[in-house]
Amino acid sequence: MRIIEKVSEMQQQADAWRREGKRIALVPTMGYLHRGHLTLMQKARNHADIVVMSVFVNPIQFGPGEDFERYPRDMERDVRLAKEVGVDVAFSPSATDMYPEGYQTHIEVTEVTRPLCGKSRPGHFQGVTTVVGKLFHIVKPHTAIFGEKDFQQLVAIRRMVKDLNMDIEILGHPIVREEDGLAMSSRNVYLNSEQRKNALRLSQSLREAQTLVRQGERNSAAVLARVRNILEAGKDMRIDYAEMRHPETLQEASQIEGPVLLALAVFVGATRLIDNRVLNASA
Repeated sequence: MRIIEKVSEMQQQADAWRREGKRIALVPTMGYLHRGHLTLMQKARNHADIVVMSVFVNPIQFGPGEDFERYPRDMERDVRLAKEVGVDVAFSPSATDMYPEGYQTHIEVTEVTRPLCGKSRPGHFQGVTTVVGKLFHIVKPHTAIFGEKDFQQLVAIRRMVKDLNMDIEILGHPIVREEDGLAMSSRNVYLNSEQRKNALRLSQSLREAQTLVRQGERNSAAVLARVRNILEAGKDMRIDYAEMRHPETLQEASQIEGPVLLALAVFVGATRLIDNRVLNASA
């Protein structure tokens, strides 16, 4: 597997692949790979001739006091794991190459980034869409794969691609979970054993919500009350948000009429975890 660190080199290689008629898939990551990332790469392998994994801890999507400096990094391990699932190139640029001195251009998707994580982390999604837009211009993929755990991110990127007429197919992939139900995340490494046990309340509350809907509950407030009870019963847990939203517009959904996104963000100790489930009355 080849490692490319320079933006210019990555662009030249992408141009060469396109001239050869090869289809390129991109899996953007911040590294410290887990099985969820690898599943995205395997999916990319099925949709393209060339699979590129980007590894870049993007400074402009972290707010003050967040974990940019301590975000886990292990490039040697990432390369080894990605190679095992057939990734062709790891693109790992420097921050100074991505954002040279005097950089002042950003991409902002407005409405779908206002609630949920957008409300809790001002500026986060502008950083996300900016870096993803740049990666699209650098790697020049025909398709890009994103996990549905970051559901709002996926919605925002699809909106950006549609609004800016980007000729890129965006594919989502269902959340990959540990055997006990915890959504895989690079930040799970921050949890101690007791916090890890309490973190299971996120997936437990999502399952309970689907059960209530299957049993006939259609009032979002009633379902959210049960979700909050489960989460708040955990030790050292604080709810950032637990909300029902339309899965495409992310507008509030007071009634469960068709698919509705139940989105969670919860602090377990100092670690902020997100999870979600699309609830469906017919499920």
